[in-house]
Amino acid sequence: MSKIRVLCVDDSALMRQILTEMINSQPDMEVIATAPDPLVARDLIKQLDPDVLTLDVEMPKMDGLDFLARIMRLRPMPVVMVSTLTQKGSDITLKALELGAIDFVTKPQIGIRDKMLSYTELLADKIRIAAKAKISKTKVQQTTPSVLKFQSTGSVNTVIAIGASTGGTEAIREVLERMPNSVPPIVITQHMPAGFTYSFAERLNKICTIQVKEAEHGDMLQKGLALIAPGDKHLEIKRVGAGFQAVLNDGPNVNRHKPSVDVLFNSVAQQVGKNAVGALLTGMGADGAKGLLEMKNKGAWTIAQNEASCVVFGMPREAIVLDAASEVLDIKDITKHILAKAGRF
Repeated sequence: MSKIRVLCVDDSALMRQILTEMINSQPDMEVIATAPDPLVARDLIKQLDPDVLTLDVEMPKMDGLDFLARIMRLRPMPVVMVSTLTQKGSDITLKALELGAIDFVTKPQIGIRDKMLSYTELLADKIRIAAKAKISKTKVQQTTPSVLKFQSTGSVNTVIAIGASTGGTEAIREVLERMPNSVPPIVITQHMPAGFTYSFAERLNKICTIQVKEAEHGDMLQKGLALIAPGDKHLEIKRVGAGFQAVLNDGPNVNRHKPSVDVLFNSVAQQVGKNAVGALLTGMGADGAKGLLEMKNKGAWTIAQNEASCVVFGMPREAIVLDAASEVLDIKDITKHILAKAGRF
């Protein structure tokens, strides 16, 4: 089997060396070239036609975002961003995901070599996923999507639970930006490291009609509010009186993840039962599939994103195999169906 051919673009000679060492230590991938800036990278892409690009977020001559935008417009290819773990770095990284980057890894600000080398398996996994991901040209959004109407037929406390991984930041945006203020409470787990989920929630809050925030322990679930699990905690919910409250738990990783979608979905299944709606979106692996089945077995309506609209058809496929999905839908139809099912209670 041929190796995944990787081009690394970073203005730091040390980072180029470390990335090369990390990638070349894997049996199924190799660095075919490195570039100190996007201008050199542009020529190397034409010459070598790499399978995956690793791209530093902040660089001289042309920043990583400008270069990424050009790539995704002219020659779409799988890109894994290498980002600094700072507020500015997280904002730029989220913009990169919006532009079409598949995923990102963070680079430490001190102890770079040792800490980066400890990420070797993580980076390798992301490169493998990127190499198989569905890539399409960036579409320029001409108009703001219209917000849908929601009318509940009853007074039951409904909860909407959403889980996602690779490709999920844009899929979640697409689902939430059409949600009206009258929508029942929403709880979300997106696989993302600590420090990025706050920026992700802030970004969504600016573009959505509903309020979106990073969940804090003890937050009450409310209509018109979406709570996103923080990057280093599991999000669960518990019933408090007539409503529900967010519970953050620092337990071990589940399915290699914290936050884990299964943890959230299992909690919603136990606490809300048949009055819940669950949606499992794009992502690699199987996290969320068993939790979605648990929700369905408790009477909830469950949705899996279809293969055609997924960046990575991993988690939804596992849910479909388990018969955990009441229906399988294109991302553009999921909001409408969530609202229709949430309104039946």
